[in-house]
Amino acid sequence: MTSNGAGEQPLDLTARQTEAESTLQLLQRARAGDRAAVDALMARYLPRLRRWASGRMPIWARDVADTDDIVQEAVLRTFARIGDFEPRREGALQAYLRQAILNRIRDELRRAGGRPPSIELSPDSPDPGASPFEHAVGAETAERYEAALFTLSDDDREAIIARVELGGSYEEVAFALGKRTADAARMAVGRALLRLAESMNRG
Repeated sequence: MTSNGAGEQPLDLTARQTEAESTLQLLQRARAGDRAAVDALMARYLPRLRRWASGRMPIWARDVADTDDIVQEAVLRTFARIGDFEPRREGALQAYLRQAILNRIRDELRRAGGRPPSIELSPDSPDPGASPFEHAVGAETAERYEAALFTLSDDDREAIIARVELGGSYEEVAFALGKRTADAARMAVGRALLRLAESMNRG
């Protein structure tokens, strides 16, 4: 890692801090009703959220709804009520938007065949938008999880997303994975989590 002169912070850390500061400024303007700030935030977050959401819609449900459309709709709905959002930590907006997208995916899956209920988004939540995994392990490990998740097979990734991120019961996971029983789904999730842990350790 390089530094930009003696005593200065690493360039990547400085860039992250600059982006965090500019995001906070844009948020303040957006919450005050500045449409240009909303547009700037959407331009910043939509591409990365589309990348993040890619693959999170189970294969069997991809004919029901387009992932990009789900992301855009969730982000538009969230920014329509951005005045209610109070950022409490760096990355809170991205986490909040991710949870909104997961809720929209849950809605689509429920319409397609009875999937897990949405989680209510509240600006008073202690860590708005963070997934249960992020609550449990923190942002740094969550980043390693994210990278490792996409080294897995489609089946393993879907098993983990259905159980860990979408909060499905093993009966619901069995339906999503085409397993005959909840026990078979439980075993599939367990094997997938072991492979995930191995990938995270290698990373």
